[in-house]
Amino acid sequence: MRAGEARLAIDCGSANTSAVLAWPDGTWVHLLFDGQPALSSAVSLSPDGSLLTGQGAWQAAAAAPDRFIPTPRRSPEQMPVAGTQVDGLDVVAATLRRVADEAQRIVGASVSDVRMVVPAGWGPRRRTWLRQAAHRAGLAQPRLVEVPVAVAGYLVASGVQLPVGSFVVVCDLGAGAEVSVLRRGPTGFEVLATLADPDAGGAAIDRALTEAVAGGDPSSAPAQGGWWALAASVREAKHALAIHPAVTVALPSGSATVLNAPVLEQAAAPMLRRAARLTSEVITAAEIERTAIAGIYCAGGAAQTPALEKVFIEEAGLNPVVVSDPGFAAVRGAADAGAAAPAEEPVAAAASPVPSVRRAAAIAVPGFASLALVSQFLLTPVWSGGGVLWRWATLNWGELAMAAVFAVVASLGAGTVIGAAVAAREPSGSSTSPGAHVGTGILASASLGTAVAGMYAVVGSLYIGDEVGPFLRWALLPIAPIVVVATVMALVAARAWRTPRGGWADMLAFPVGSVITATAGMVLIQYSLVADRWPDMVVWIDLAGRIGGLLLGVAVVMAVVSPLLLRIILAAPLGVITAALVSRPASGILGVIYAIAVTLWWIRQVWTRIIRTDPKPVDAR
Repeated sequence: MRAGEARLAIDCGSANTSAVLAWPDGTWVHLLFDGQPALSSAVSLSPDGSLLTGQGAWQAAAAAPDRFIPTPRRSPEQMPVAGTQVDGLDVVAATLRRVADEAQRIVGASVSDVRMVVPAGWGPRRRTWLRQAAHRAGLAQPRLVEVPVAVAGYLVASGVQLPVGSFVVVCDLGAGAEVSVLRRGPTGFEVLATLADPDAGGAAIDRALTEAVAGGDPSSAPAQGGWWALAASVREAKHALAIHPAVTVALPSGSATVLNAPVLEQAAAPMLRRAARLTSEVITAAEIERTAIAGIYCAGGAAQTPALEKVFIEEAGLNPVVVSDPGFAAVRGAADAGAAAPAEEPVAAAASPVPSVRRAAAIAVPGFASLALVSQFLLTPVWSGGGVLWRWATLNWGELAMAAVFAVVASLGAGTVIGAAVAAREPSGSSTSPGAHVGTGILASASLGTAVAGMYAVVGSLYIGDEVGPFLRWALLPIAPIVVVATVMALVAARAWRTPRGGWADMLAFPVGSVITATAGMVLIQYSLVADRWPDMVVWIDLAGRIGGLLLGVAVVMAVVSPLLLRIILAAPLGVITAALVSRPASGILGVIYAIAVTLWWIRQVWTRIIRTDPKPVDAR
């Protein structure tokens, strides 16, 4: 299995824990526990000190109710259980360890890319506590994704139109209720306001249903073990009502009662009204008009309660939409699993697909740009001296530096294709990981780019008839930092330490717009330096050079900065500076400036997609 590329997302809720494994090619699969995609978060302490999880914990609760912990996440500190103190970290880690073991069984190795969803209202202390529990369970350091952000990401992946600048309300109805208002920005979703009510979710509905059913059997009330057995039966019956009109529930006394939709609706109504009021209050807290909201979306297990829409309309005048697969929307959003159907079975490793036309263009454009620049560099020298034997060439060294940089960029863009070709030649069943193929491809492409840059230097030296030293310096030194970054990426890929968001193919795709703009700028600069300066053309030639410098400055901004507004703000002053620098002595400096910008782009890719993968910093609430 593709251990280095797999993503493990976990939703460790108060009542249930769910997990999804996903891969960059879009395939994903639910982890199953006791044959179900949701694992109960409840834990029971055995007499020998071990911890039972899932169905085993509920079965043990009937015989030893004093050892049963129904909602471990709500008790993060030390808790008394059967006369002893139990660490809350150990209790939650027991459930997470079961998730880790199941993921490792499917993938065949430990998963390094772990995401965990957390309530938006959690502050640094509880987030740190959850990270510690994950570490104690043997999981890799997780990236925390807030539940409303994960659900919003799932909506976008499912095809819901949420334009940049729009507002959306996410109502997470799990064991409790947490309602958040989000705004979609250029780089993701931002939580504007969050309100939570632990008694407005599925746990309160289960409790009300159990009390309603137990009302006909008072003998169950004093017996706590019988209560937990009845609560487990009611939970199962509630889920069964989604496909059956009525369900029979066995009572501890041996009799039975019927649970149907009207009983469920009556028990759920008070909690749903609280959730509706909470939604109205959080919209007010966010200080936005209801007409500005693109949609109110409900997720979580309790979102499937039949009366939800009616209660929200009657209580708050709100028209909610229940997302598809509401119980798993958050965990799928955190895993970037999208809206595609899950794989029937975990999919074995596959070679990277043939690149699309757009991807091929992203590889080809820097290659053609490199050839164009090195051709102009060699064909437009300015000769000085008194004769054929005693003349020398004045060259645009910046143009050679940019040609070398684009040669490396084009080669690295083809790195994933090289990796796919290597994987295709690997015998079936080989133990070599796909990450090793990607690492091999990146190293091979970096070596190819360096070789091409060196060839430019040697050919230039022979063609111009000058010493090779200056050619090598201007061809190899500007690309050295890029090659170092590429080597780091190859090591990360080969060791399967982390897979970048969007996959390696997306990470290695340098902005084509910056390549085209920079190439056009340098071509105009070189033209202005070598063109015959006829009196009636001097102004136009100088203007061409200034425009070229302006374009080169814009290309630098396009490489270093991503947000469009920031590009517009920075492009003007930097373009003016580079336009003012256009001259023969400064031509090399202009090329080095762009080489530095390309290096910064690669460093940013490593930082944002491999090292620091959180979509935004943890809040300080």
